[in-house]
Amino acid sequence: MTNTQAQTKKIDSLNRLISKATSDTQRINLAITKLKFLGELDLDSAVADAISIIQESKNIQYKKGEAKARINLAGNYCFKGEYAAAKENLDISKQILSQIKDSAALAKMYNVYGFMYAMQNKFDTSHGFYNKAIEIARLQNDKTLQATIYQNNAIAYQQQSNYPQALLNYQKALTVSEEINDEEGEAYIYLNIAITYASIDDPARAEPSYFKALAIAKKLGLKNVEAYAYANLASLYSDQNKSKEQYDVAMKAAKLGKETGDQGIEASSLSRAAMALADQNKFEDAEKINGQAMIIADSSKQPYNTYQTRANMGAILKMENNYSKAIPYYEKAFQSLTDADLYDEEVGTSYSNLSECYEKTGQYQKSLAAYKISSKISDSIRSRENVKKATELTMNYEFEKKQQIAKDEQQKQNDLAKTKQTALLIGLILTFILAIVAFNGFKNKRKANLQLQQQKQKVESALSELKSTQAQLIQSEKMASLGELTAGIAHEIQNPLNFVNNFSEINKELIEEIEDERSKVNGEGDEELETELLSDIKRNTEKIIHHGKRADAIVKGMLQHSRKSEGTKELTDINVLCNEYLRLSYHGMRAKDKEFNATINTDFDKSIGNINIVPQDIGRVLLNLINNAFYATNEKKKLMANGYEPMAKISTKRLNDTIEIRVEDNGNGIPASVKGKIFQPFFTTKPTGEGTGLGLSLSYDIVKAHGGEIKVESKEGEGSEFIINLPI
Repeated sequence: MTNTQAQTKKIDSLNRLISKATSDTQRINLAITKLKFLGELDLDSAVADAISIIQESKNIQYKKGEAKARINLAGNYCFKGEYAAAKENLDISKQILSQIKDSAALAKMYNVYGFMYAMQNKFDTSHGFYNKAIEIARLQNDKTLQATIYQNNAIAYQQQSNYPQALLNYQKALTVSEEINDEEGEAYIYLNIAITYASIDDPARAEPSYFKALAIAKKLGLKNVEAYAYANLASLYSDQNKSKEQYDVAMKAAKLGKETGDQGIEASSLSRAAMALADQNKFEDAEKINGQAMIIADSSKQPYNTYQTRANMGAILKMENNYSKAIPYYEKAFQSLTDADLYDEEVGTSYSNLSECYEKTGQYQKSLAAYKISSKISDSIRSRENVKKATELTMNYEFEKKQQIAKDEQQKQNDLAKTKQTALLIGLILTFILAIVAFNGFKNKRKANLQLQQQKQKVESALSELKSTQAQLIQSEKMASLGELTAGIAHEIQNPLNFVNNFSEINKELIEEIEDERSKVNGEGDEELETELLSDIKRNTEKIIHHGKRADAIVKGMLQHSRKSEGTKELTDINVLCNEYLRLSYHGMRAKDKEFNATINTDFDKSIGNINIVPQDIGRVLLNLINNAFYATNEKKKLMANGYEPMAKISTKRLNDTIEIRVEDNGNGIPASVKGKIFQPFFTTKPTGEGTGLGLSLSYDIVKAHGGEIKVESKEGEGSEFIINLPI
């Protein structure tokens, strides 16, 4: 059965239920459920039905039904490119939901807000709404909605070339989809994973992922997934100069886009097909098809589609050496991106082509201006390329980490089962041996002891394999900690670097103004203005130095954390170490959640001086405890009203022959029923997928190896305090 047939069957079933509804609210709720399936078949019909449901809900004062229908209507308006209408309906639904307190609907509303801004390439705004949506969905334990939001957020990160965050969110979406056996969700995720691989120039992994998405889509009849898979395969084949294959898959995508009413994918796919024809010197056909694409793109009201179709028409005309005719298409293409956050390689190439067209037509000033923009984009792309190379191992590890941990955990269980079976076998053999001893005497007893020794060796071998597996899992946890911190700091460091770049650009412009003033003759130069400009340059330079030192401090902290531990103790200032890892943990938390804030208190005993420890190992302990403190306060903040203020505190104190380190928070605390288990391996109170249960176990082992001890004091609902005692 195709997806179209399946959706039609579901709609028919819902229509029968609607006709038998015993109340107005029941009928409206069933009609809202029907909207989801109808939207995948016919957008216009879905929009008309949603408007009708809204009016019915208003007639009977059914606020919840009106809000849900408006959220669905807003999503369909986004697909049609009618963003003002979408926002109007979302704003009204927000007012309604704030009155009736429906958390599930609120999460869906924030998700559509994020989707609306992402469709307009306003990605920073979209992330804020997606983060609000996922917090509510997790509290509601709505797995289906979680997978949808994670994937939408990943797509927005992908469009910004933030591939580590994109892959991280795709991994979260895939994990949730596999938990609930959602094949349809997996099809979408594999499609977007393929797009991400293509974006980092990895066609060897991108193409199989596209085919995996296509296989599931054809099995389930998901025409929209097929359309997007074929459209992106066209781009992949374009990069590989496979123009014939590019044309074939692009036309398939355009046909599917038309069938599903997705004007955006229809327009972009026709334009890709046109470029494939132009590469084969079939210019007349290329112009004709791209002309159709531009008309459809205008109807879609999606800025990137408008840009892409017009830029491609300019490229086709340029390939024909018709430079003057190409220029207006490029100029209109860039006008469509005025309000977008888009700044990628394709746009840079278009500016470079426009620069050449200006040059060929004698418009040298415009040529230079376009070339400068192209160069800036190229510099930005090279910077992103460096970041991509620097984080490639982290990206790959983050994407595969959870699956590997699951495999290791399963192997551990298998080894434990094998050990139990071996022990049982030993028991049986021992019983048999005792019977022989009673019957045959000392000679047979020696033979039985030999067999027992052999079985003992097997048990010891099995236990050795189990310990090896556990050691590998512990190493995986250490690498995960490093990978997460590296990704967080790489994200955090962008802030001071942006300041450095911005103030450097401003200084350059101020210096040019001073040069202009000094070039004036006959005393026309304004000395007062020059003095003011020099003062501005000085202030900006101070800001550049300040933010440069911020970036330097962040990098040094990261390098200190990642330095390989040789297990060698050295004299270390414990107060400096505590302060450093407190700062690194806070940077990492802020990098993952920009809305996170907490009051941080320190109380360091300056009389301690230096103590003999392995700084990297104790640093890992501190990082784990501080991360847990911030996590606990953040989770409590999500559940509490505005009166709650997250707080974390770290203090040191010199006792007789030991030093004491305390890490305190005012989070939810640890239930008394589980407090005795928290240092056990693999025990965690975090939700599935957010913790392995090895952090505190590793911390316990590290502190014991230093001859110290670690304990916890906690009151449920009030907070927790971890206390470390280390010998001096």
